Amino acid sequence: MGNIIRWIVGIPVAALVTVGLFVLMMTLIAEEFKPQEKVATASFEINPTVEDIKVIKRDTKVQQVKKVVTPPPPPQIERQQASKPQERIASLEGAIPEFEAPKIDRQNFKIAVSDRDAQPLVRIPPIMPPRAEKSGHCRVRFDVSPEGAPFNVVTTYCTQKLFERATVKSVQKWKYNPKIVDGRSVSRKGVENKVTYRLTDERGKIIPE
Repeated sequence: MGNIIRWIVGIPVAALVTVGLFVLMMTLIAEEFKPQEKVATASFEINPTVEDIKVIKRDTKVQQVKKVVTPPPPPQIERQQASKPQERIASLEGAIPEFEAPKIDRQNFKIAVSDRDAQPLVRIPPIMPPRAEKSGHCRVRFDVSPEGAPFNVVTTYCTQKLFERATVKSVQKWKYNPKIVDGRSVSRKGVENKVTYRLTDERGKIIPE
């Protein structure tokens, strides 16, 4: 009974679908056919032929080189050669006379050395104290040993007290030729000297004492 009902209901539905499809086909056929525009076709060559490029060659003509003639060398002037002297030196005027060698008696031979005072050889300049604010000087007195070394160094006057220590250290490094008396080196006492300190500013000018 159920199958019969399905057949009764399905036949009208199928008929309606068939009629609709038929009407749609007729409508499509009735429309005018419009051809589509032609699309530009692109062509490609698979094995293209390569054209040979002609190379332009420049024709260079080499001119013939002219032969250079080497000039002859300059004439040589003959130089007159000096003739050798024929006479001996002894026969010429002003020749060196002959002297007999002096005879020295080794027992009585003595070398006399003249006396001299102590002479300065090396003077080491003093180091400017870092606390100094202006220039100054010191007067110093010392003795010189037989070896030429100053000792007993003392300052007698200084414009600033901070210069005293630097002055003594500087003079102790000096070197003298010792005093000579009768050919022997002896000590020299009471040597006086002046040690000067020059302090400059940023412009290089000396700051006065």
